[in-house]
Amino acid sequence: MTQEKTTVKSKNSQLNLVSRAFLYSKKLLTGTAVISEGFYLVYRHQLYKDPNNPKNTRYVQYFCRRLCDVFNLDVRVHGEIPREPALWVSNHVSWLDVAVLGSGARVFFLAKAEIEKWPVLGKLAKGGGTLFIQRGSGDSVRIREQITDFLKHDIPVLFFPEATTTDGTKVKKVHGRILGAAIEAQKPVQVCLICYVNKNGQLDTITPYVGDLSFAAHVQAVLEMPKVTAHLKTFPAISVEGHTVESLTQKVQKMMQEGLEELQKEILKA
Repeated sequence: MTQEKTTVKSKNSQLNLVSRAFLYSKKLLTGTAVISEGFYLVYRHQLYKDPNNPKNTRYVQYFCRRLCDVFNLDVRVHGEIPREPALWVSNHVSWLDVAVLGSGARVFFLAKAEIEKWPVLGKLAKGGGTLFIQRGSGDSVRIREQITDFLKHDIPVLFFPEATTTDGTKVKKVHGRILGAAIEAQKPVQVCLICYVNKNGQLDTITPYVGDLSFAAHVQAVLEMPKVTAHLKTFPAISVEGHTVESLTQKVQKMMQEGLEELQKEILKA
């Protein structure tokens, strides 16, 4: 009997290895095709010549939607996605957020400077209009001036004011220094919140990139996970008129936290 159980376990293990090998091969082929398609868009439409042209956001949006397919994400948008030029802010749960948010909203993203040096993806991100910032460089004034200039030219920019990822249950402290760009450009702040939900109607625990898990291990977990639904919801744009950076930061913090609680009540099963 023990020998039979061992044989069955061995066969199941072999099947599991075969299944995973097939899955990874499929994901690798699909991912390579999507990245190749991204480079095709960048060079076919010469996006690299004017990477932050607002018209280019439609190509960024298409690429992000294709990425969501690779990572088995179903994006559902609640309400209408505004098209008016604004400084966008969102809660931050995972590196997947960029693909999810970009598939719903036509925006450019802020990213840490290290990403620009990544092989392949760094060049693709740069061609897609990503604005790279050096954290802790003391260069926040220049960054804010650059974003202000973007906003004055009606170029929509999105950043994650928490400056770190969370497990998706709540919003951490909002760092509002960059919000000053919206005040200087006299453009509204657009809050957009994201919530990942598993097939059981609960907050997904695989998509959040938190804790001590390495990036490679998290990518592996994401590739193997069942389909997850990423819910997006925008809220009324915040006018910057009469605001200081401090008061605007408080307003954004309040809207993000209350908005996330509202979204969770709408979509999570009791």
